[in-house]
Amino acid sequence: MELGLQIPDFTFEGGPARLGADLAEIARTAERGGFAYLAVMDHFFQIHLFGPPEKDMLEAYTTLGFLAAHTERVKLLTVVTAAYFRHPGLLAKAVTTLDVLSGGRAMLGVGAGWNEEEARGLGYRFPPLAERFELLEDALRYCLAMWSDSEKPFSGKRVEAERLLNVPQALSGPHPPIMIGGGGERKTLRFVAKYGQACNLFNTPDLEHKLDVLRAHCDREGRNYEEITKTVYHPLVTGEHGERTDELVRELRRLAGLGVDAVIGGTPGAERIEPVEHLAREVIPAISPL
Repeated sequence: MELGLQIPDFTFEGGPARLGADLAEIARTAERGGFAYLAVMDHFFQIHLFGPPEKDMLEAYTTLGFLAAHTERVKLLTVVTAAYFRHPGLLAKAVTTLDVLSGGRAMLGVGAGWNEEEARGLGYRFPPLAERFELLEDALRYCLAMWSDSEKPFSGKRVEAERLLNVPQALSGPHPPIMIGGGGERKTLRFVAKYGQACNLFNTPDLEHKLDVLRAHCDREGRNYEEITKTVYHPLVTGEHGERTDELVRELRRLAGLGVDAVIGGTPGAERIEPVEHLAREVIPAISPL
């Protein structure tokens, strides 16, 4: 099993003036410690799970480009982008740029999206749920077409384009891996089976059932279930505000037993570096053979 570090909160003790230096140190420490993924959320306002909307929030793809410059190995992604935030042409171009400049380390993390408060706050249209899923499927098809050898026009349910020119092309072959976030059984997991290379699920009591649903969708799509990287979001918190280290290790091992390949999560106080170093020292060696 592998671990991924998500940085969900940018309200650090040093404030915005030190934010760049703090993020660079977190990234270097995570990579040295053996984390396989480095992720950020794609939100404009902070979400309530991590605090009030007024807390500091950086734009995701600018931040990932910065993190790319301070790392050499980790995969870089959002967990996850709302498909309605960006036209799929801009999204494909952003991920392609990240892939080229990072030496082939970009992933596309994408989902249908949910945060009406931030969309309306900044004047984005917040589509109805059915339309958000149509936009998601359009984005998946569009990005895959942008990463192909064809420049043919694109026609989706919500998006039209005349020429999908993408120069330079992504370095990752055959294209940057696509992680689709969410556990919806009728659409999201079907999209994973049809278009994705990874899924991202929450660590909920029905997780094993969700994996069974994904396997069934793979069977219907003629897809090898084992080809899909199964990732789960679980907070990487030990000590006073979370599990004991041995409890976290046991939980990660349990998830590995279900077939989970990677766990991605945040840890409070990452800018102080010690929590990241602790995970690298005490947790990653305990699960790396799994």
